[in-house]
Amino acid sequence: MAVVAHSSKVLVTGANGFVAVWLVQTLLEQGYSVRGTVRSESKAAFLLNKFRSYSDKFEVVVVEDITKDGAFDEAVKGVDAIEHTASPCHLNVDDPKEIIDPAVNGTVGILKSALKNAPNVKRIVTLASTATILRDSNEPLTFDETDWNTQSPDEVKQHGRNASATAKYRTSKILAERAAWTFYEDHKNQVKWDLTVIHPPFVFGPVAHEVAHPNDLNTSTKEWYNVVIAPNSSGRSKDFLTNGGSCWVDVRDLAAALVKALSVKEAGGERIIISAGQFIWQDWIDIANSLSPSPIPSHAPGTDKALPVGNPDANKTAVYMIKYNTAKEKRILGLEYLTMEETTRDTLVDYERRGW
Repeated sequence: MAVVAHSSKVLVTGANGFVAVWLVQTLLEQGYSVRGTVRSESKAAFLLNKFRSYSDKFEVVVVEDITKDGAFDEAVKGVDAIEHTASPCHLNVDDPKEIIDPAVNGTVGILKSALKNAPNVKRIVTLASTATILRDSNEPLTFDETDWNTQSPDEVKQHGRNASATAKYRTSKILAERAAWTFYEDHKNQVKWDLTVIHPPFVFGPVAHEVAHPNDLNTSTKEWYNVVIAPNSSGRSKDFLTNGGSCWVDVRDLAAALVKALSVKEAGGERIIISAGQFIWQDWIDIANSLSPSPIPSHAPGTDKALPVGNPDANKTAVYMIKYNTAKEKRILGLEYLTMEETTRDTLVDYERRGW
């Protein structure tokens, strides 16, 4: 498939999201024109103001309900590539269908619209998650792109509403990705585009989208804030802070990966894991407290807002349960990741500026 040139027009769905705003910014900085979709005019206004210096290369269209048939039919017209990021990312659901249907229908819907109304599209990149790859275990495991999570769909199938919130979320991502690959395989002889699926783990970093209060942060960054900044995190259990952990990536590196996936021919037809490495929550607490001078002086030691210290000695015996083999990413995209220290410093600077 042809590489998407930097002068091309790219559609970004869910353009007001945590990852998507950084993605839009990265695309614009690299010379792409961008059309973003949002669910309301108020969300459009924020983006139009934020990227006003790119007014000749940036536009926003409102797609109120991505689950409706033909929701993206107009939005895809005239674009050369699509970055699909619009999908629910939260754990507050009762009926699994509340999160599964929007994820699956939104993903299949954008592909249907591209097939119908976007003859110039060369590549579609969808933002998935390592939730589609990992599985829970009592032993440390390493995963790669050949793995599929069958554990979560089995739990949801067996327990329905009583399945864990995590299983419901993971299942939504799994079924959406499987639906995307099925649609592509069924129609690849009818289209000129190929499909790339990007899989990040926890995504952290400074905020670029519209957020008024830490309570309004998305799931991963809200958890980071609650652990690293919020005073009550010192009361978190030792097990929570030091056992298991996961993997992570800075939101800016993820945005760079999504953009690079457009321009690298070899990314077509691939699932690609994007991961900077492993962590336990205590790691982030330790780094935040080690930075000197502190990037967040409003939380100085000795004040009632002092950063929590957690369990500083516990990480010496911690077991990191999840690891991702990123050999494919290194071979195809060749990313250089920000460190935990860089992400922590930049995030704390951002939060200090916001008065958090």
